[in-house]
Amino acid sequence: MSADIAHQLERNLDTRDDATRVAQRRARFVRGLGPVTALAGVAWAVLQPWRLTLLHPHGQGFYWLFAEPPLYVVLVGVLFRLLLAPGIVADVLGEDA
Repeated sequence: MSADIAHQLERNLDTRDDATRVAQRRARFVRGLGPVTALAGVAWAVLQPWRLTLLHPHGQGFYWLFAEPPLYVVLVGVLFRLLLAPGIVADVLGEDA
């Protein structure tokens, strides 16, 4: 094998390794979106506990007990991680489902 071909093959492998690293970084970012969103919802609930009417439900109707924005943020983060992230990661990494 000539040295030119060997160097060209090495460059191709380096390019593939770079592309793989970028795809893995993107996949890691997508996997982290759900937990970070859920953590933001928990932080919101801790920093503004008066928004959680479940803590003091006296005189509150169903809507006020059901509509808890910090809990919705946590729920969206969990659902994203469990339902959407696996498909997005498979697309980013180029895997078949």
